[in-house]
Amino acid sequence: MTTNDKNIISMMREDAERGFRLLMKSYKEPLYWHIRRLVVSHDDALDAAQEAFIRIFRSFGQYNEQNSLRAWIFRIATNEALRLIERRREDSMPIEKVFDIQADSYINYSDLESVRLQKAILSLPPKQQLAFNLRYYDEMDYDEIAQIADTTAASVKASYHVAKEKIIKFMTQND
Repeated sequence: MTTNDKNIISMMREDAERGFRLLMKSYKEPLYWHIRRLVVSHDDALDAAQEAFIRIFRSFGQYNEQNSLRAWIFRIATNEALRLIERRREDSMPIEKVFDIQADSYINYSDLESVRLQKAILSLPPKQQLAFNLRYYDEMDYDEIAQIADTTAASVKASYHVAKEKIIKFMTQND
């Protein structure tokens, strides 16, 4: 656990409002980008991030300090992103349409490799997509990803490697 996370936990216990501001300052951007990679749309990412922070604040009393604060926070954010994705599926928005939402600076659409990489990631099942994003973009270790995904490190490692192989195959098709 980082010193900053220890300070956040301590501050949340002493003064929830000040502690939450510190938590927001530390995690607002990383959580936004984590959610954004899963849901793609900027507006959806903002909505899911806001819901995640509300849930984090409301449920902080349930946080177990034996676990990584970052993993706990990312798990809540992941669940919010997956809830949003599920609602979109229920609204029957196909993944191709989701990808057509060209949002801000997330993807440089003039860089065809970036576009292909994002399409490859979005073509993965959610478990593989999550493992790949957290390992590749957030540089988390397998144990921390396992806490987020509520699974084992071995399962995360397998999901990551399968995802990586699928992405490589997707990227080398049509070359």
